[in-house]
Amino acid sequence: MTEFQSSLSPCLPDDGTAGALAGRAWRPGIGPAVVAIRAEGVIDISARFATLRDLCEAPDPAAALRAAEGEPIGTIDAVLANTPADTRDAGKPWLLAPADLHAIKACGVTFPISMLERVIEERARGDLAAAAHLRGEVQRLIGDDLARLKPGSPQAMALKEALIAQNAWSQYLEVGIGPDAEIFSKCQPMAAIGTGADAGVYPGSSWNNPEPEVVLVVNSQGRITGATLGNDVNLRDVEGRSALLLSKAKDNNASAAVGPFLRFFDATFTLDDIRSTVVTLTVEGPDEFRLEGSSSMARIARDPEDLAGQLLNAHHAYPDGALLYLGTMFAPIADRDAPGKGFTHKTGDIVTIATPKLGRLVNRIRPTDQCERWTFGTGALMRNLAGRGLL
Repeated sequence: MTEFQSSLSPCLPDDGTAGALAGRAWRPGIGPAVVAIRAEGVIDISARFATLRDLCEAPDPAAALRAAEGEPIGTIDAVLANTPADTRDAGKPWLLAPADLHAIKACGVTFPISMLERVIEERARGDLAAAAHLRGEVQRLIGDDLARLKPGSPQAMALKEALIAQNAWSQYLEVGIGPDAEIFSKCQPMAAIGTGADAGVYPGSSWNNPEPEVVLVVNSQGRITGATLGNDVNLRDVEGRSALLLSKAKDNNASAAVGPFLRFFDATFTLDDIRSTVVTLTVEGPDEFRLEGSSSMARIARDPEDLAGQLLNAHHAYPDGALLYLGTMFAPIADRDAPGKGFTHKTGDIVTIATPKLGRLVNRIRPTDQCERWTFGTGALMRNLAGRGLL
């Protein structure tokens, strides 16, 4: 077993299969399957729910998931261990990202510290070497304790006017403390990767990082029905050059990781669990480098319900629902290679994102052109399901 394979397990929440856990797996010779994660293993429930989107749209997804009967396809550990592309037995099942027809959306600068780092990127114009000096300047002008400032409040607007007067205003401050959240498309439906997959970093980037986040499950009516974990892989140098390059910084092959499974709300897991959770991050590099950090959802500037409401409302419709990354407070600045050089990924980094109620999302970093290329889109899914008599 490789080092990457051995890092994948355990992946379940601390309470094991007590929660309502759903995902997707690829079955050789059949195609993608919606699966329930139970004590007895991975259960294909595609005969009841052809898509994970359909399960998410049920009036009570947790109850519907528990009631669904299906076919066992393997143990959790066996299916997980078979997921990495370079060691996979193509004749056995492997895990996919727990999303299919959902829009994959993400929120930016929802934590004060991430807002400050985006301002630093902007002022440095993507130059990592200039960031350390600018960090002190920006914190002097703006301050680094904005956690109590409610976005859109009179106090926030007063700060905005003061910063404009000092010529210190930024587009990132606008979405950080203004009334409107930043919500962007992280990737297309079907393009996300799951736990055990290689995550892509564009090889032309020299300043990039993981972003550990909670990801909401939002149905077509705007109701939050559950959550999972996410890694919003980010190219800091690209976005720092221009915010208009956001799609190039964010939406690359294998750069949107979610998983390991969706956990639906029930008696064991609620929105308040999300509000109080701490998401941890570990990066273990082939150069013996190790980075640890955390992101406390208690310090988010905008409540998850507010963000979901800004995503889907009378003016924005998502008939297949959405997964919504909530943002992160963790922006790694620890020097990796030399003083003042900060953090950036290296090929082979193993990134683990974890929280007690949602489990562990583990990915290995590779250049985007060396990750599995995304080829199975919505059209392929529809043809596959029709051929199996599931539509």
